[in-house]
Amino acid sequence: MTASPTAHGGLPDNDRPPPVRFAYDRHTWKEVAHLLSNLPLALAGFLYATFTMATGVGLSVTVIGLPWLVAGLTGARLLGRAERARARALLGVRIDEPSPLHGSRTRRRRRKGQGRGAGRGAPDSWFGWVWDRLKDPVAWRTLLYGFIRLPWGVLTFGVTLVGLLVLWPVLPFVVRGLANADRAMVRGLLSPSDELERRIAELESDRGVVVDTAAADLRRIERDLHDGAQARLVALAMGLGLAKEKLLEDPEAAAGMVDEAHGEVKLALQELRDLARGIHPAVLTDRGLDAALSSVASRCTVPVKVTVDLRERPAEAIEGIAYFTVSELLQNISKHSGARSASVDVWRTDEWLLLQVRDDGRGGARLDGGTGMSGLAERLGAVDGVFVLDSPVGGPTVVTAELPWRARERELG
Repeated sequence: MTASPTAHGGLPDNDRPPPVRFAYDRHTWKEVAHLLSNLPLALAGFLYATFTMATGVGLSVTVIGLPWLVAGLTGARLLGRAERARARALLGVRIDEPSPLHGSRTRRRRRKGQGRGAGRGAPDSWFGWVWDRLKDPVAWRTLLYGFIRLPWGVLTFGVTLVGLLVLWPVLPFVVRGLANADRAMVRGLLSPSDELERRIAELESDRGVVVDTAAADLRRIERDLHDGAQARLVALAMGLGLAKEKLLEDPEAAAGMVDEAHGEVKLALQELRDLARGIHPAVLTDRGLDAALSSVASRCTVPVKVTVDLRERPAEAIEGIAYFTVSELLQNISKHSGARSASVDVWRTDEWLLLQVRDDGRGGARLDGGTGMSGLAERLGAVDGVFVLDSPVGGPTVVTAELPWRARERELG
């Protein structure tokens, strides 16, 4: 006699406990072994969790307090791995292992192939490493699992042992009920739920990248205004003041000063136009990526072939990021590559906007080479984009970027 295979709900076939049987089959004996081993392992887990928390809190006022607690949390992860392995072997519960803990930014770069050699200084890196481990939810849930398992281990050990001696006819039913509670506990506390945790960590990291990028852009705009248009306008005002004073005394000299002022006005207007183009070019808003990138390519010191194959326009924010990414890459080609030609290709694949910038220069570009590549990688990463650099010494250099499409109608709807 067996229970209906659908009696356990919609669990996957490889994660569904076997049906209850009156006979003692191998599944029942595995569950008995699991329940009997609960007590010694629960006792060990409880002692470990208590010792880790007590000593970690007690030593938190000393230099070794935080490293000690980090070591305890790292050990908790190992205990969780052992418990998941036991549940797989004896209860048939298939639970994925959580991702290794690298910290949100490092994990993101490794996942997307964006490793950086240079970055923050050692003290900041060390505190970041400690903080990532102190807020590790997988380790904290494992410690909680260790705390609550002791009374449950005593109960399951006692009931199973008595059942083996006294409740022999109904033992499979008793064992199955206790084992199902164990399965629920393992799934609830030892499952990684890592996608959500990773996403939260990445969103926190991305928010910092966006804030840093916006602050850097504001500083650049302020510097350009101060050193460029503002300085020219101040000189223009002084020149016009001198021309006004000389207007009656020396009309010819005043006319010359007015001519100079007229030239300064033209230069100031050009600088303001360039600055406005750097914030968001009008041609991009009015005519899209094809015209905007062609305009950028025309100002590059290297001949650039632009190919844009898009039937519709992506979201405005994505379009802007694509434009500024290509613009900065072409500036790098002009300044650093020594190339004779370059190309820009933009196309769409499924829900991704792809762009590729290639040049036949000397190569050797790196994400940590000081040419702004790392900033581009972080800016794309902030919108779930991918930035891949291939630049062997001797060239060619190929930069491929992927951005989520996020079409305008969906964004507005």
